[in-house]
Amino acid sequence: MKISPKLRGAGLALAASAALAAHAQSTPAAGTYELRMLTPETALAAARAALDSCRRQNYQVAVAVVDRAGITQVLLRDRFAGPHTVDIATQKAWTAASFRTDTSALATETQPGRPMSGLRAYPRFMAAGGGMVIQGGGNILGAIGVSGGPGGEADDSCAKAGIQAIKDAIEF
Repeated sequence: MKISPKLRGAGLALAASAALAAHAQSTPAAGTYELRMLTPETALAAARAALDSCRRQNYQVAVAVVDRAGITQVLLRDRFAGPHTVDIATQKAWTAASFRTDTSALATETQPGRPMSGLRAYPRFMAAGGGMVIQGGGNILGAIGVSGGPGGEADDSCAKAGIQAIKDAIEF
């Protein structure tokens, strides 16, 4: 069957129109944005790595990983970690995600007499080391909080190990 040049041109125009429509549907509308989030598997990998790092240092801790909105995705508590560590790890992760700042930095910036000292009275705000923002590809993806080590620096080192463990999975 021979197709006339006129019909062939109309077919190409129709195909081009369909391709543009498909592209328009896959492109976000001007009033929206794309959001990247940690998968539960990635959040769990970070929490496990942080817990393992603390265990190697003989610390019994709790580890919480929250999404970018501060909602808990994963919570792990080692068998002998104190009961308070669950809430504190969660609050550290929530604080880091909410304020988009590591909690060790907030501990310094919210000291009495500092302009941000009033934040310490905010519910759930935890100004102690061990809460760190998780970033990948220039995006804040969530945060991790560790509680139970012998101080904020120890908790920070375990949190860093958790983030390091998922670095390849979140860089894009």
